[in-house]
Amino acid sequence: MAVKILMPALSPTMEDGTLANWQKKEGDKIAPGDILAEIETDKATMDVEAVDEGILGKIIVPAGSEKVKINSVIAVLLEEGEGQDAIDALDLSANLSTENVAKSTAMSEAKAETKIDAKTEVTPATPVAPTPPTPAPTPVNNSERIFASPLAKRLARDYGLDLQNIQGTAAHGRITKADVENAKISGGTSGAISGAGRMPSTGYQVRDLSPMPDYQSLKPDNIRKVIARRLTQSKQEVPHFYVTAKVNINQLMAMRAQYNAPFDDKAQKISVNDLIIKASALALKDVPEANASWLGDEIRQYNRADISVAVGSPKGLITPIIRDAENKPIGMIAAEMKALIAKANQGKLQPIEYEGGTFSVSNLGMFGVDEFKAIINPPQGCILAVGQAVKTPIYDAHDNIVPAMMLSLSIAVDHRVIDGVVAAQYLAALKKHLENPLWLFI
Repeated sequence: MAVKILMPALSPTMEDGTLANWQKKEGDKIAPGDILAEIETDKATMDVEAVDEGILGKIIVPAGSEKVKINSVIAVLLEEGEGQDAIDALDLSANLSTENVAKSTAMSEAKAETKIDAKTEVTPATPVAPTPPTPAPTPVNNSERIFASPLAKRLARDYGLDLQNIQGTAAHGRITKADVENAKISGGTSGAISGAGRMPSTGYQVRDLSPMPDYQSLKPDNIRKVIARRLTQSKQEVPHFYVTAKVNINQLMAMRAQYNAPFDDKAQKISVNDLIIKASALALKDVPEANASWLGDEIRQYNRADISVAVGSPKGLITPIIRDAENKPIGMIAAEMKALIAKANQGKLQPIEYEGGTFSVSNLGMFGVDEFKAIINPPQGCILAVGQAVKTPIYDAHDNIVPAMMLSLSIAVDHRVIDGVVAAQYLAALKKHLENPLWLFI
């Protein structure tokens, strides 16, 4: 019996996704556990596994299709011996967008055309009054991709030049406006230019100084679109204010060095960021009013500190979570953080590993950033921005000038749920734990 393969809901918040690519093709035998396709959700790229065995009879949604609704039909799985009749008996249009139905139809028609026997006589259709012809496009050899700027392509089309005959002078042989104009002067190619139109053999090339510089159009994936939408919403709807403090982390650095000394394996060592995660969680226990969210008709104050940690993955910003961080030993926090970062870089985080969180930490100190202000991650009420530690002369208790590693901390707060006094109290509690770090190691 033919089985519909549906677009899965890979997270509780997912409404649609992009079918990035198919790992199997029509006619392939499928076994339970086989990877059928890759789906881009609003957070990551995830694999879709087969749960039944059979033959992939028809792909309904082509690779690259965007905004595919969950539970819409993306393919049909057939049993051994079943054919097109079994597929025709199914309703395959349910929940599919018009765009994806059109893509599927076009793909089926293209396959049907390839099956027409060359010897079959085709009766020509009754002539119809032709529409005015459009100018023929510039011939292109599809066997090799041509790299050219959009302006260069337009000029070549206007001049009636073939880009195949033009030698690009920009990086990686990219064809620019200057290359096309030189080709026009030389009669269609870019290799026979003389006089003012040709560069002397100095190793330098003329740069394209047109009003619109060369650029590349990059199509954002689902993750980047969600980042843009959520952060725009945050800045537009959440009334941010900021509180900043400097923290002396001399003792913290000394105790960290002492903790790491016995370990040769880097995987067992802890980072400053691990200690900041722990300190942030303990400070939330001291000032629970800061561990809260604005939900419109209620303020939700959390009893557990689940710390979302900003990670810059190849796919974009994502915030895996250290749950119950206030009750975990620092070694466990460090191990969990390393594992989550590795999965984020591979795009393999599961929804449970990044959805939720009650408070966020964003650390750019390792990139040499002294201080910055972060954008709140709704519906959370706070995000902590961490800069780099800088050696600074300070006065000690006896008014002597001594060196200290001073760390810049800035907390962004949702003023709808947290007032200035609470933000100041939280930052003071965080400073206490970082400057007196014994409890971070217990």
